Amino acid sequence: MPRQPIITLTTDLGLHDHFVGTVKGVILGIAPEATIVDISHSVQAFDILDGALAIAQAYSYFPAGTVHMVVVDPGVGSARRPIIASSDRHHFVAPDNGILSLIYSREERMHVRDISSDHYFLQPICNTFHARDIFAPVAAYLAKGVDSQKFGEEVEDFVRFNAPRPKPAGGNSFRGVVLKVDRFGNLITNFTAQDVPAMFEAQVPPFKIVVGKSEIISLKNSYTEGGPGEIFAILGSMGYLEISTNRGSAAQLTGVGKGGEVSLTLAGSAAAANG
Repeated sequence: MPRQPIITLTTDLGLHDHFVGTVKGVILGIAPEATIVDISHSVQAFDILDGALAIAQAYSYFPAGTVHMVVVDPGVGSARRPIIASSDRHHFVAPDNGILSLIYSREERMHVRDISSDHYFLQPICNTFHARDIFAPVAAYLAKGVDSQKFGEEVEDFVRFNAPRPKPAGGNSFRGVVLKVDRFGNLITNFTAQDVPAMFEAQVPPFKIVVGKSEIISLKNSYTEGGPGEIFAILGSMGYLEISTNRGSAAQLTGVGKGGEVSLTLAGSAAAANG
């Protein structure tokens, strides 16, 4: 039997208004057999990097053939293109504003198409709600099995950006940033095992992380290892080094939010990062 189609939604539309419900109504009107999965509608408004992080963390856990609608679209109504990006296993329907950049960097083969076949759109098109009138119907028709080639020509000049990487700061020090603050107040930094491999070895060398006015010298394996009010580092599920506290908000304790500077100093010869 054919697999039931799956469409995921990642947006900054929130849940206070009618937007998400309307998008789902459009999808179900075209593909009533589809299963719709909300990845997140709480992406920071207009924040393309936040949306890119959200979809990059989730998409690979879905079955082959899943259609991912990813709409954080501060340029809605402008000349920016709507696109379909297809990997060997997934389709992504999104504005061409870089929100799929982390997908592009992780997938070996991606085919990106400019969505120009407007007979798949709802009419008339409202220039303030392309999620409803363009992206939702295209995602639904893809889920129904319409070939991606029918939506438009393949393009090579799609928008992409590189996520911020830590930089050497002299000696054994490196400077990074807070990519996001999750709902628990954890500070998700941009340090990964590729950037500071010594931090992720079995024997971690002495280190110091400075975030705001806080100095962190402890790396934990789980949140429960932290004492009351203690701020510590931990390898989070996103694959990034996080600044955390047990049952509290590290963001509140440090006074640091998204975009805040994070400095990391490793002891002696242990510092070995990709510069």
